[in-house]
Amino acid sequence: MTLHKHWGHESLLQALARARAEESLPGALLIHGTKGVGKQHLALWLARALLCEAPGMSGPCEDCHSCHLAGKLEHPDLHWYFPLPRPKKANTPEKLAQALEDARGEALADFRADPLRVTFDSEPRSLYLAAARSLRKKAQRRPSMGPSQVFIIAEAESLAPQESSSEAANALLKLLEEPPLGTTLILTSAEPGRLLPTIRSRTTQLHVPPLSLGEVTDFLASHVGLEKEEASRIGALSKGAIGRALGFLGQGEGKGPLEEIRSHALGLLGAALATGPDAAIQAAMAFKPVGARGLRDLFNFLEEALGDLARTATGTPPEAGYQGENGFLREIVERWGIRPAWVPSAMEKVDEARVMAAGNVNPQLLVFGLLHDLRKELTRREPSRKNGGSNE
Repeated sequence: MTLHKHWGHESLLQALARARAEESLPGALLIHGTKGVGKQHLALWLARALLCEAPGMSGPCEDCHSCHLAGKLEHPDLHWYFPLPRPKKANTPEKLAQALEDARGEALADFRADPLRVTFDSEPRSLYLAAARSLRKKAQRRPSMGPSQVFIIAEAESLAPQESSSEAANALLKLLEEPPLGTTLILTSAEPGRLLPTIRSRTTQLHVPPLSLGEVTDFLASHVGLEKEEASRIGALSKGAIGRALGFLGQGEGKGPLEEIRSHALGLLGAALATGPDAAIQAAMAFKPVGARGLRDLFNFLEEALGDLARTATGTPPEAGYQGENGFLREIVERWGIRPAWVPSAMEKVDEARVMAAGNVNPQLLVFGLLHDLRKELTRREPSRKNGGSNE
């Protein structure tokens, strides 16, 4: 089967399986938690339980025809929607709807081929109005195989107005309020606060907590085959999220996608705190003049880097830094005399930039402004000359 057994969250699985057996599951559910914590995999597990021909108190039987089809993402009554890049040359609603459906099919095929592959890129992705209309139309039809059908809407925050047309979210409101008989809608979100209030009010919310370090490292050892030391290192970087951990895995001879983004974030912090303005200008101009919506992961890692900077300023080691990074952060703290109390205001600047990025502003201007703000918040005296500082 394509989908591996859901890892961890045993109490959640038991509660959901019991509600399934008692037929007390709500028609519209919002599963939320940190990015990569397993929300979509949990939604797919629940979908299998709902479509299973002989579910038990532990969930889907895993043996029936429906379980096998759902496990391979080939069940005709399991519909999984997720944000996609806007297709090129789709200049009419009909062409856009078809292009999005084709792209969704290709993404599902990629997932079937390698369910543990995680990709992170800067290309903006959304759940478009055409996809919402397609979903709503399918939901009005009768199930193909049995009495039930399940619709999973991943990263549902991309239905919010700042990510796409508010019409995409509004198109689903009636469906969420009164799902057709036998239809279950499962939304997942890492940022439920960005969802329209009308969507949140029409769903029953379920929080997925982070896994323990041991659970993540055990997964990496058993499913990916990492050695104990490397599994522990990546597990520490995961923040209890297997999806995030997989993003740190090296690809071929290169770094993992999240390793690259994390390194980039540390580079931006270094550019903000360089002795002169040239480094910040060069760092900002390295970005393309479009595509600010793709900077969210970078800003998230920059915020984490600031947290590690605050820990370093207190004499506490970073959560999961490398030796070289620890030395880099200590050098910054000593050069500028950074105090932990200065860091929260810098984090606020990152959060402001993240909000602005959702509006798709010019990334070069956004990043330069952010680096300028970070320097202002974190450098409240001249750098120490004994550490190579200057008054430039």
